[in-house]
Order: sequence, then structure tokens, then C-alpha cells
Amino acid sequence: MISKLKYLLSYIKEITIEQSTSNYNPLLLVTLKNGRFRLLTENAIYSYDDLYDNFKTALKAIHIKGREVKEVLVLGLGLGSIPYMLEKTFKKECYITAIELDEEVIRLASKYTLKRLHHPFDIVCTDASVFIEITEEKYDLICVDIFNDDKIPEAFYAKAFLEHLSMILNENGIILFNHIGTTVKDIDSASQYFKNTFKSVFPNAEIIRTKHNFILLNHLKFLQKI
Repeated sequence: MISKLKYLLSYIKEITIEQSTSNYNPLLLVTLKNGRFRLLTENAIYSYDDLYDNFKTALKAIHIKGREVKEVLVLGLGLGSIPYMLEKTFKKECYITAIELDEEVIRLASKYTLKRLHHPFDIVCTDASVFIEITEEKYDLICVDIFNDDKIPEAFYAKAFLEHLSMILNENGIILFNHIGTTVKDIDSASQYFKNTFKSVFPNAEIIRTKHNFILLNHLKFLQKI
């Protein structure tokens, strides 16, 4: 439990709650800022409760509140911001399967975020690229939020990865793919990947620009208000 004093102080300055490490992340830092838990690595923000801007902006852009979403796949758990926002911010009653390779990240998410949720979910500790090849389920919403610090592992840039995503997507299913877009180099990389690879699998794709990142969307029709 976080004391009321720490909670109030977090609106003045960011407070370190726990520091950890793992085989995949040399630094994992849980902090409290503005009354929300954040999970930080050396160069990236993995989670920020309902203030995780990248996916909050994207979920608003696709009008998620009005959409029929029952089965959700989250690739890359972090501290659990995406499940948290779907339940708390967007009031979705859905079943979430979260795939996370790092056992320590799962431990931290379970400790600080997932216990605050009421809807059912599964956490699978495995490589996301392996999971999507073997799962027999189909999903209404797939959120790709896979980073190693501030880099996306090469396997998740591959066209084959996107093709597997398309095969486990329900008809009218939505893919949101988080791509870093902070620096000029990042923006150029995201634009090239979107044009040359992402659109080769999803020809009607669109980009949702957030404060720091690009969220790649599999079909522009989902930006239309229901």
C-alpha cells in the first residue's frame, strides 16, 4: 500500500517506489508521479497508469468506448497500463491476454497494477513472436507495445510478424502498433516502416500521432466515429 503522504507528495515530485533488474532489463524503476504508477527503464517509459499517452490517445482516436471488443491481446505488458485503461478509463468489459517475456516485469505489474483490476485476464510469460504463431484464438483488438528499453526488437519489424497478426485478428478487428517517434531518426524510421512494411500487409493502414510516438493502425476506417 502507498501511504497518503507519498500519494500527495507525488503531485509535487516523482517518488521512487521500487528498483529492480532482470535478464532483459538492466534497470526497472517503479515510481509514483501525479498519483500514478510509472514503470521506467534507462531510456523509456513502459507504463503510466491512465496517463500512458500513446495508447490513451490511440484508443480515443478509434472510439473504443463504442466498439464491440470482447477478446483483447496485449503484446508487451509493462506495468499493465493498457488493461488498466481499458477497464478504468474506457469501461470495457473484455477478456485480456497479455504476453510478456520478462518475469520481473510480470511480477511488478501484478504487484502494482493488475490487482486493481476486476475483469478476467491471462498473463503468458513467453516470446510474443512465438505466441502468435501457436495461438488458436482470434482477437478483436491487438495492442503491440514491445520494446527493449527504447528499441523495438528486430523480430517485430518483420513482415512475417504482421502477417501472423492478421491471421489471428477477427473480422473488423483492430491492431494498434506502438512505434517510437521522438527524434528525427525515429520519425524517419517509423515512416519508412509504415510505408514499406506495414502497408504491404495492411494496405488501408493509417498513423495515429501521439505526443512522442506513432501508433500504426491497420485500417483507417476505425478512425470514423461510430
